[in-house]
Amino acid sequence: MSEDTPTLKRGDEYIVFFRGGPNDGQVDRRISTDGTWDDELTVVAAVDGKETLINYTVSSWRTLGEQYQIEYVYDPEDSEELEALEDRGEH
Repeated sequence: MSEDTPTLKRGDEYIVFFRGGPNDGQVDRRISTDGTWDDELTVVAAVDGKETLINYTVSSWRTLGEQYQIEYVYDPEDSEELEALEDRGEH
């Protein structure tokens, strides 16, 4: 995080926006436990019934009123590989 990143209070809620990957377009609410938000998130995504660990990295943030909104983008390099469509038995 940079010097202009605000300090949250312990227990402050922030909104997470996922961009890319299996969670694209999803929104989550998180609670700050240490006065910051996470630089990266690892989430479990079920792709065709198979659980996969997907990493997202913070790309930007903004405030709307007193609400913090953090955008995370899909990081395919640090995520488990997603099965190709042809390997899932779908055609």
